[in-house]
Amino acid sequence: MSYKVFLVEDEIVTREGIRDNVDWGSAGFNFCGEAQDGEVALPLIEKTQPDLLITDIKMPFMDGLQLCKIVKEQMPWIKIIILSGHDEFEYAQSAVKLGVSEYLLKPISAAELQSVLQNVATVLDQERKERDKLKALQGRAMDILALKKEMLLLDLVVGGLSSSEAIEQYGDIGLKMIARYYLVILVKIDLFENNDHLDLKKRQKIQQIVTELTDMHEGAFYAHKSVEEVLLIMMGDDPQQLQEDGQFLAGLIKKDIENYLGCRTTFTLGSIQERLANIHLSFADALANSNHSARSISPDPGQVVGDLLETPKLNQKAVERYLHSGLIADFDAFFDQYLENISEATLHSTLIKHYFLVDIILTSAQFVSELGGEETDVIPIMRDVEGLMANLQTAGQIREAMRDIITGVLTFRNEQANHEVEDLIFQAKGYINSHFANSELLLEDVATSVNLSPGHFSTIFGRETGESFKNYLTRIRIERAKELLRTTNLKCSEVAYQSGYSDPHYFSYAFKKSTGIPPLQFRQLAQP
Repeated sequence: MSYKVFLVEDEIVTREGIRDNVDWGSAGFNFCGEAQDGEVALPLIEKTQPDLLITDIKMPFMDGLQLCKIVKEQMPWIKIIILSGHDEFEYAQSAVKLGVSEYLLKPISAAELQSVLQNVATVLDQERKERDKLKALQGRAMDILALKKEMLLLDLVVGGLSSSEAIEQYGDIGLKMIARYYLVILVKIDLFENNDHLDLKKRQKIQQIVTELTDMHEGAFYAHKSVEEVLLIMMGDDPQQLQEDGQFLAGLIKKDIENYLGCRTTFTLGSIQERLANIHLSFADALANSNHSARSISPDPGQVVGDLLETPKLNQKAVERYLHSGLIADFDAFFDQYLENISEATLHSTLIKHYFLVDIILTSAQFVSELGGEETDVIPIMRDVEGLMANLQTAGQIREAMRDIITGVLTFRNEQANHEVEDLIFQAKGYINSHFANSELLLEDVATSVNLSPGHFSTIFGRETGESFKNYLTRIRIERAKELLRTTNLKCSEVAYQSGYSDPHYFSYAFKKSTGIPPLQFRQLAQP
């Protein structure tokens, strides 16, 4: 990744020397501008928006520290390298307070500056990765929130929540569900009129149309009842206006879907209800009106809602426990105990099937997110939940779909656990390798560096490396001592100190115990 760098230096020879002699590209930068003082530089910096500013500290009109202060206030993301001919504490102290990345004393060679540039580029790379990761996490959070909204709205529509439960749970995810009147509208889209297979692009376009138009209407929400059915849930303070708004919104959705996709679309309104707890009656009336319009023989909608209310509920706590600590081999036993009854009920109702799948997928996705995973990578079916629903027609198919989802999550969990241990050992070894020269280094210090208790760290380190902390530390120190004895003329006492031994006599003892010969003899053998 290439970043932009801007140079401010009042001495033209120095400025041109830096500009022309540094290999900016190999350091990861693109030279985007220069100026002779801070006053001239500031508008150019605002225009070019560099990632890095290199500036002299002593300049006329506006010096480097004044420029840095303004830049940090107005463009805090810009990294700053100060070049100074003054080795004075107050300059460096002021630079640190301003958040300057590097404070370099002149003269500095192109090679030295290039090395610093590479370090800054590494920091910028890491910050970019963190921003991208945060953006991805925010996107995943929004996807999970959307799934949760749909699940709660479906629960509300079938009467599965009391008014107080609905208001509380919707408040937790930022949905305001308090109004004088409520209305449910059933929208049907014929996706299979000219094709026996689900067109994913059409399905995605429908999702986009419904989302955009619903978001434009305050107090309007939606949830998918099935692949071809969408429920609009609307709120308002005037019943006549609410009905007109509902017809208008549903009409817009119908018009756009038919114009853009050519799919025949119909909609029916339910009854206006004054209580949130009675919103399921509006859904029942919308279902009844839809059946009447289609002139088809169908179950009584009130009975449908009643059946939904009597459907066994998913034991979410049991699912969460299984995801946290269950074994893949135990899936069938888990399914038979907690999921089989619900899965059988889904065969009789598309709405129950949607509710059941969304609940399982949402719980699994939240668990994956907590572990730092990408939900759609671990649970690919999240990209096409409606396609999955359309293909699940038997109890066996539902069991296998649940097996794929849950065992995929458990496999990811197990891999993460192994990866975390590998990471921990890598960090611990890195800490030891950086601090072994400290004769007072203790196991407790290393354990603290990886946020573990000494006892727990000792157990994990021994199990994963095959040797104790003490043996590993001794081996690292003796290897360093061997290197110094082979490549330097340092006294044995100095070799001992640089290898982490404060007592030269103990060093000689430890070295001989490890290698079989004293340090001086080892040095003589190492010489040609």
